[in-house]
Amino acid sequence: MTTYTAHPIPPRVLKELRTADDAGRAPAPFTDEEGGAPLRCCLRHSTPGERIALVSYAPLRRWAAETGADPGAYDEQGPVFIHAEECAGPDGDGLPFTNAHRVVRRYSAEGHILGGRLVEAADGFDAAHREALDDPAVAFVHVRAVEYGCFYYEVRRG
Repeated sequence: MTTYTAHPIPPRVLKELRTADDAGRAPAPFTDEEGGAPLRCCLRHSTPGERIALVSYAPLRRWAAETGADPGAYDEQGPVFIHAEECAGPDGDGLPFTNAHRVVRRYSAEGHILGGRLVEAADGFDAAHREALDDPAVAFVHVRAVEYGCFYYEVRRG
């Protein structure tokens, strides 16, 4: 069985987002009094008292800028929580945020959406990733929230 790795927002991108997000706004860090915010920098939920920020992130746009792809209308940005200051990143290599239903959205090498699959239970993620990444037309997948469409993390081959 293949193990799939969740890729958080890269540290160099996080540094940029902590200055100005992908909508051009400066972040407004705050103390998370309750905890539970899904942090895309370290792929865990925040704990009460941590300083976090809600920023706008455009993962496909940033990927396209690095690869020369043109996602066209598929370019989108949305809200993500990150630590307000640099953090150590993920402390494990399992798949996070599998405690609720998610969408595994497939993308081509051009950055176009090739479909997706609703995953309703934690034990369905490996099969969804395998199904997507066994298709040679799929370059990578994004795991996203169903309710808001928010980006959680990326999964690639290898």
